[in-house]
Amino acid sequence: MAAALNQFSPDYAVSPGRILEERLEEQGISHAEFARRCGRSPKMISEIISGKAPLLPETALQFEKVLGVNASIWLGIEVDYQLHNARKIEAEEAAEKTEWVKSFPVKELIKRSCFKKPESESDAVFKLLAFFGVGSVDAWGVKYGAANVAYRHSQKFNSCEKALATWLRLGELEAERQEFGHYREVKFKCAVREIRGLTSVPVDEALEKATRLCNHAGVALAVVQPLPKTALSGAAWWINPGRPIIQLSARHKSDDHLWFSFFHEAAHILLHGKKSVFVDGGKGDDSACEAEANAWAADLLVSKKAWANFTAEAPFSEQAVRDFASQQGIAPGIIVGMLQHGGYLPWSHLNKLKARYEWVN
Repeated sequence: MAAALNQFSPDYAVSPGRILEERLEEQGISHAEFARRCGRSPKMISEIISGKAPLLPETALQFEKVLGVNASIWLGIEVDYQLHNARKIEAEEAAEKTEWVKSFPVKELIKRSCFKKPESESDAVFKLLAFFGVGSVDAWGVKYGAANVAYRHSQKFNSCEKALATWLRLGELEAERQEFGHYREVKFKCAVREIRGLTSVPVDEALEKATRLCNHAGVALAVVQPLPKTALSGAAWWINPGRPIIQLSARHKSDDHLWFSFFHEAAHILLHGKKSVFVDGGKGDDSACEAEANAWAADLLVSKKAWANFTAEAPFSEQAVRDFASQQGIAPGIIVGMLQHGGYLPWSHLNKLKARYEWVN
C-alpha cells in the first residue's frame, strides 16, 4: 500500500525577485553585473527584485543561462506568486460581498450535495459562484439577476429571486447530464403527443420515458424538487437557440398538476420566444403567453368539443370520470384536476383518483 502523502498548501508565496536576490548574494553577483550579463537594464532587474515588474518568459530564459536555473522553475515561481496575490485580492473582495449570499438557500444546496459546507462567509461566496458557473458577483447579476423572466407565481406567495435562480440552475445542471442533440420541432410535437398517452402510466415510469422522448427531440426534461421560498410549478427556457429545457417542480405531488405543468411548458417551447425564461408559478407575467399556454395544454389533453360534451353531464361520479378518462386515453386524475380548476368539482372531491409523486431523498 502506498504511503499517504500530506499535501502542504502554504498561505503565502515568495516572489521570484526575492529568490533572485538570494541567489545573487550566494554567488556574489551585484545587481548591475547581473543586468549586464542578462543584457537587461539595471532598472528592470531592480523592479523584478522589488516585485514591481513581472518575470516574463524571455527574461526567465536569460536567468536560466546566467544562473543555471531552468526557466520553467522561474516562471513557476512567478505564476505561484501572481496567483497567490490574485487569490488574496479575490478573498478581500469576497469579504465585501457576504451580504449577497444571505438570500440564497445555501443549507439546502449543502443538503443536496451541490457543495460542501463553506468554511467562511467568503468561502460561501466562492462556492456559490462556482455552483452558478460565473466568475464574479457582477457576472452573476448579468446572467441571472437581470434575466428576462416571465413569472406566473401563486397569488399568495412570490418566489425569492435568488431562490428561483438557484432552482433554475439546478435544472440547468440536470440538463447537462442528459444526452440530447439539436432541437427538432416536428420530433418534439410527436414526443408531446406520445407523452400524453403516458399520463396513465405510473408517474416514475412515465417521467423516465418522457425524458427519453424529449431528449430524442432535442429537449431536456428536468424534475427538480422545489426550494424554500419558491412557489412555482415549472419553467421553460432555452440554454441556447438549439437547446430548450422543460423543468418541473412537482410541488403539489399530484399527477394532474405535474402533467398539466409539463404540457403548459411544452406550449411555451412550441409557441413562444427563445429569449425569455417562462416560469409557471409569477408576478409580472405575460398574461397573453400564459393564457395561450394554458389553452394549448388543456386542448391537447381534452379537445374543446369533448370537454364541452362531458361537462354538460354534471354531476360527476367517480365512474363517469374514470370512463371519460379511459375514452380520452389519459389519467383520471387529470380529469379531476381540470374539473376542479373549472369549478365543476369542489377541491375536496375525487382526489383519490389522482396519482401521487413522492421525492426520494
